[in-house]
Amino acid sequence: MKKSSLIIGRQTLIEALRSGRAVDKILFQRNVTGDTIEEIRQLAREHAVPIQMVPPEKLSSLTKANHQGVVAFAGLVQYLDLQQVIDHVVAAGGIPLFIMLDGVTDVRNIGAIARSAVCCGAQALIIPDKGVGALNEEAMKSSAGALEIIHVCRVNSLLKAVDSLHLNGIKVFTSETGAQKKVFELELSEPCCIVMGSEDKGVQPYMSKAADEHFIIPMAAGFDSFNVSVAAGIILYEAMKSRLS
Repeated sequence: MKKSSLIIGRQTLIEALRSGRAVDKILFQRNVTGDTIEEIRQLAREHAVPIQMVPPEKLSSLTKANHQGVVAFAGLVQYLDLQQVIDHVVAAGGIPLFIMLDGVTDVRNIGAIARSAVCCGAQALIIPDKGVGALNEEAMKSSAGALEIIHVCRVNSLLKAVDSLHLNGIKVFTSETGAQKKVFELELSEPCCIVMGSEDKGVQPYMSKAADEHFIIPMAAGFDSFNVSVAAGIILYEAMKSRLS
């Protein structure tokens, strides 16, 4: 399994971003300035890479090298553009089956969801650039290699990603307490994306409002809910059943 590594220094990071190398996060020393810093900010926006401002002690704890106020974490997966992935899936004759994560922070759950997604034929995992667990070594291990197989799209706005899905004829489904439709009643054989929210808060209200349909996973009485990765596995399996039939 690939190991994460540091990208140290301004020009090194610029070259990495320009080459399309996967970068998970950039750390800027507080009050860092300069033309190259603005270039890094622009490239980070283009590639949806989050930037975090940190005290100098943080950077010094990561490396003894001359970091010039900039250190980044190289990614373990190559992030792809959502529209390019949609085009690729459709051109290959596939029916899009994507899964989107909204506030899922436990990296073991992310890895497990990716594993179920690959097993059930989903082609892409859509994550935000902030508010989701890092795709680190633990996530990779939990995925049993699935994160190296599935297309991973990192976006700076989940709501804009939903707009892109709709423009491409892909419906968006979310679970919702009190929804009337059960998961096995959804039309999962058509192009669709399932949004999975955090276990404590669920899908954010504005994301729920943007969805085409809401559903529930029926459960025996007397218990609260499934773990998010288990719920994702159930939904993805229902989609696979629907498409196989």
